Amino acid sequence: MAPGPRPLGTIKTTSMAKIESKIGALGQNEDQVYNFLSDFRNLDPLVPHDKISNWESTQDTCRFDIAGAGTISMVIIEREPHKLIKLQSQSQSPVPFTLWMQMKQVSEQDTRIKLTAKAEMNPFMKAMVSKYLKKGLDGIVDKLSEHFGEASGL
Repeated sequence: MAPGPRPLGTIKTTSMAKIESKIGALGQNEDQVYNFLSDFRNLDPLVPHDKISNWESTQDTCRFDIAGAGTISMVIIEREPHKLIKLQSQSQSPVPFTLWMQMKQVSEQDTRIKLTAKAEMNPFMKAMVSKYLKKGLDGIVDKLSEHFGEASGL
């Protein structure tokens, strides 16, 4: 006998969205890039105040407002020196997400970086915001490239 319909409460209405940035070339060694990114306080001068307000940061946490999206709070949950920094949203954030900052040194003054975000979203939200999230991640990579000086070769 075939199973009957599932109760409404068991239907999965969200799925994991994975958004990846472009790969950026930073004109510094991996030690400088990692040390800078592993402390949220270093990011203060890179915050685009035309898009983000009420920026607050400690070494391990940050909190800010984005018009139309609400308050985002993040905490660093994992550090793998010179390779990875993993961030996770906190309960105040409207969408639960995880963000990975991956870095790899390819020469003395050339470290590549890539950002990957995973967020739990319903299909409608995913279709609506994925391109904006990609644009946002690429914008962060661009800001980092400007800050560190762009490495040649990319």
